[in-house]
Amino acid sequence: MLSSCPAPPGAPSRAGSSPLAPPLEIRGLSLRDAGVAVPSRATGYLPFAEAGNAADGSFSGYASLFDVPDLGNDVIAPGAFAESLARRGVRGVKLLFHHDAAQPIGVWQTLREDRRGLYAEGKLSLDNSKARDILALLRTGAIDGLSIGFRAVTASRTSRAGPRRLTKIDLWEISIVTFPMLPGARVSAVKTAPRVTTHMPLAQRIQSLTAAIRDCT
Repeated sequence: MLSSCPAPPGAPSRAGSSPLAPPLEIRGLSLRDAGVAVPSRATGYLPFAEAGNAADGSFSGYASLFDVPDLGNDVIAPGAFAESLARRGVRGVKLLFHHDAAQPIGVWQTLREDRRGLYAEGKLSLDNSKARDILALLRTGAIDGLSIGFRAVTASRTSRAGPRRLTKIDLWEISIVTFPMLPGARVSAVKTAPRVTTHMPLAQRIQSLTAAIRDCT
């Protein structure tokens, strides 16, 4: 299980935050959940395997699922993110690669709790070469995990060996990762490029129609 632990003096936390930030817990790095996929949800989005060229680096998925034990025996309760999201706002939560504060790769555009969990829509900064590399990996399905970096504010256990139930979380960042601790926390879709329809110029259409009529007479 990944748990919060003090960082050495002057060192960044495990989630890659600055020395001034509290030690954060992260949810990633488990090999046992490899291969789990989440189907596409939203109109206008397609599974990466079917998406083709991305329009602008936009993607969506679930960063966390409610009432689903992760591989570290933690369960996140509905509403656990609400206070943190209201305080920080969507742009206050950073989009990183593998919890590394030195690798911001874009911005979150939507973060909201629904009945299933924490739904996220992000946009990779394609002027950044690392973000372009990550988009290529997302499109092929080589990487698709989402993992949260957070501080547990309120948590409880019903028994010593039972799961830890997190009821209030201070959310600092969400990362794209290879292996999320929560199997269902996955990027599920990428936005496709809008189709561009090329119309035959009017003069060319008239010329083609005139030729067809001439051939029939």
